[in-house]
Amino acid sequence: MKLPLATSAMTFFAVAPPEQVKDFETKQPRTDENGAPLFSTQLVALFNGEAEVIPVKVAGDPGPFEQGTPLRVTGLMAQPWTMGDRSGISYRAEKIESLNAARKAS
Repeated sequence: MKLPLATSAMTFFAVAPPEQVKDFETKQPRTDENGAPLFSTQLVALFNGEAEVIPVKVAGDPGPFEQGTPLRVTGLMAQPWTMGDRSGISYRAEKIESLNAARKAS
């Protein structure tokens, strides 16, 4: 089950620039169900005095941005997963954009 996350009260910063997601076996670029290339980036999510580094995937290139860039994350979803004896949460966003670029445009 995919779980939508409310991000309006959260602050996000880039840990690293986005990188294109590659298929583990073929090393070819991965795409979403619509054929858009998938990118992944590490974000620091700040909320209520706590911080967490999370990897987030997004369809389409969200960059460019560098470490420390403040970001807007839209449509963030969390999906729990289990593979054998391992489990975790994967994150996917509809859109990730630099707040610096948005401010320059306005």
